[in-house]
Amino acid sequence: MPGPDVLTTEPPREPPRQSRHLSAEIVRFTRRSARRHKRSLISWKDRFVDAYSWGLGIGVSLAIAASFVLALRNEIADRASTTNSIIPGQWLVLPEPVLWTSLTFAVLLVISTLARKLGPMTVNGPESTWWLTLPIDRRPMVLPPFVRKVALTGIGTAVLYLPFSMVSSVDRTPWEHLFASITVGAAGLLAVVLAAAQQLGLLGPRLGRITATAALLVCAVLPLLSSSPWPTALVGAAAVGLLILVAPRAGEVRGEELVRGGAVAGHAGASLFMMDSNEVLRALSGGQRRVDGGRAARLYSRPVRGPLRALIRADVVAFLRLHPPLTPPLLWLAASIAVLLVEGGLPEFAQLAVVVIAGCATASGMGSVARKTALVPELDALLPLHPALVRTSRTLMPSVAMAVWMAILSGLLVLLGAPDPALIGVGALAGVGMGAGTLRAATRTPPDWSAPPVETPFGPVPRAQLGSLMHGLDVTILAMIPLLAALYLGYVPSLVVIVQAVFSAGIVLLVVLSRPKR
Repeated sequence: MPGPDVLTTEPPREPPRQSRHLSAEIVRFTRRSARRHKRSLISWKDRFVDAYSWGLGIGVSLAIAASFVLALRNEIADRASTTNSIIPGQWLVLPEPVLWTSLTFAVLLVISTLARKLGPMTVNGPESTWWLTLPIDRRPMVLPPFVRKVALTGIGTAVLYLPFSMVSSVDRTPWEHLFASITVGAAGLLAVVLAAAQQLGLLGPRLGRITATAALLVCAVLPLLSSSPWPTALVGAAAVGLLILVAPRAGEVRGEELVRGGAVAGHAGASLFMMDSNEVLRALSGGQRRVDGGRAARLYSRPVRGPLRALIRADVVAFLRLHPPLTPPLLWLAASIAVLLVEGGLPEFAQLAVVVIAGCATASGMGSVARKTALVPELDALLPLHPALVRTSRTLMPSVAMAVWMAILSGLLVLLGAPDPALIGVGALAGVGMGAGTLRAATRTPPDWSAPPVETPFGPVPRAQLGSLMHGLDVTILAMIPLLAALYLGYVPSLVVIVQAVFSAGIVLLVVLSRPKR
């Protein structure tokens, strides 16, 4: 048997036909045995109950989603101006297609980014132990899961875009909605195939990102031309052609890349199943090997006095070295502004909801250092400092970053027509509390799904699990309530400033003084 270095070497470029046939037989035998083992563990009664539960849940979800889509579609169709926007004096109005195109482009970018992080071509742990160590062709092992992943991504993107098209473009005919959905589905398929081309080395990292961004931007604009079937045919032909080019090379992916992608995908999938958002973010950031030490080297070389100053400097250096990406905060900032300026005026509750979602998502991204240090809480107990001072140091950089982000958001709102410049100060104060919420979220305990649900008049509710999932998100939303009230009122009363300062200070004290549960 070959040694462990098989995983780091490239497989032969042109394996013999006998090796490919043997590989296909091994894959078929392994998967047939796995299916037979799973079937032996589940009875027909359990399968019927699971199928009935899934069918009922999907039916109820579809009914709720359809009613929400139709209600939102009618609400948007009845609004013809931005007079009810939370920015009453705005002087800039964006055409409505710009917002929907930008949102489609953002979703396609998310698909492309996840495909690169998870790896379109992967193998799981048992497969990496049993298959990759054999000197045979890997294409029969890797190609079928890759084709299924590509097909499911294209179909899922098309199905999800259909209600979005019905909401965003009420004047389209049913055939135009169908063409637009197929176009976006083909664009999702293209995003995964481009990620596979980068994984195979056909495109370099930087060139691959630029190519994917440009291609997906064109694909996001093409649904506007849904009156003609030619854009749909163009994107579909490009996706299928690139798939035909990439699929025969599936066996050329390096073993270490297959194992890395499988490990990240398995970690993220298990975290989603257990509904642990901290582990999901750790899994998705695990493949990032970019560590920026240049900007923190001079700061770390300066002498300090006292353990508290040393800890604060270490946390600042760690925050700078981990290099939180700037693209997601900028995209959420642009999304918040675009929703407020769209022509036709979205409902006020939708505008405020987008601001809340953008703030929570940005705050979650700033807690990378807190999530990593929370993995080994025993190390904090070894520091010659009070636990409150340690937690204060952990909260410093996320609070500063979120205060700057919220101040920029509030400043842009003032620039676009918000009447009161005091909104900038309120936003900065809200950012301090939101940054403290990142530490509370990072140190929360995983949900205990063995705890029984609590009986309520509405049926059993997993109260303990929901409380664990909301740990951290609750104070982040609470810190934004005075700011949202000021946006809704259209001005900033002095009482709102006082309440915002009290809320942010209370949240910081709550996070700093409370100890995480074991």
